[in-house]
Amino acid sequence: MGNTQDIEAALNALCPAFIGDHDHIEGLQRLSGGASQETWAFDTVPSNGEATSLILRRAPGGVSAARSSAAIGLSKEAALIRAAAAADVPVPAVAHVCAPGDGLGDAFIMQRLEGETIAPKILRSEALANARERLAHQCGDALARIHRLDLSDLPDLPVSFGTDQIDQYEEIYRSFDSPKPVFELAMSWLRAHEPAPLKRVLVHGDFRLGNLMVDNDGLVGVLDWELAHIGDPREDLAWICINSWRFGNAHKRVGGFGDLSELLDAYAGESGIEIDAKDIDWWELLGSFKWGVMCMIMYEAFRSGSDPSVERAAIGRRVSETEIDIINLLERI
Repeated sequence: MGNTQDIEAALNALCPAFIGDHDHIEGLQRLSGGASQETWAFDTVPSNGEATSLILRRAPGGVSAARSSAAIGLSKEAALIRAAAAADVPVPAVAHVCAPGDGLGDAFIMQRLEGETIAPKILRSEALANARERLAHQCGDALARIHRLDLSDLPDLPVSFGTDQIDQYEEIYRSFDSPKPVFELAMSWLRAHEPAPLKRVLVHGDFRLGNLMVDNDGLVGVLDWELAHIGDPREDLAWICINSWRFGNAHKRVGGFGDLSELLDAYAGESGIEIDAKDIDWWELLGSFKWGVMCMIMYEAFRSGSDPSVERAAIGRRVSETEIDIINLLERI
């Protein structure tokens, strides 16, 4: 089920069911993106006419094994993308959700969008200068559309608010037995200053550069919904503001490309809900703490040998960056 030939054969057998006029697939290749799921690009070629460019998003080896208890699974992810598309959120169209008999395991097939996902290129490419001017507004608009989806129409999802996440990440942090005074200070401050929760909404959970596709006109697609859950809308609005996701453009709080006022104004314009910028401070601090603990997890994977890749070691070293970010936030707040 895991080699290229098997996947190609399965796709050739499956595609006529949802493509229609189909002769064969070509150009199947595994893409480098996607840290926790396989991502395969391919074209389905009809007997006559133009090829259709698609993406296979698949659990490693086709076997569902969530990277964490927070990951929702690919069938739910596909359902959320379809619900988002119906609400005019820019997302790839889901063409097919794989069934057990399809020979691909836990997977779904979606439209292949054209654009850029690599953050440094989005932030520095001259060709995307126009996109950067409008991207904060487009992100605010997209998040407003995501957050107003009717929860009764969605699959069963985890529920996670601010205190839930402090508890979750504190437990992980303490399991490493590696005390960090800055993290202790962050948890204490967060518990003492948590804003009152807002109405529960669908939260994307990882809305940031790297999971957003951008072209010359701006936002093309919101990708990677595997950490979606029910929670507070300010979580998404603040996550994209974390300094780690600005990729060196620290002066632009929203993703390294925009200002917070642009994001919140667009969000209010689409949702009718005014978000207090001071509340974003709290959620940004929580996000920096969470990312710091995630970096500790990456380092432990490298240290233990469970994932001895250079990437895990490099990310693990970034714990100190999050400590600096937390101190800077606490001085400003």
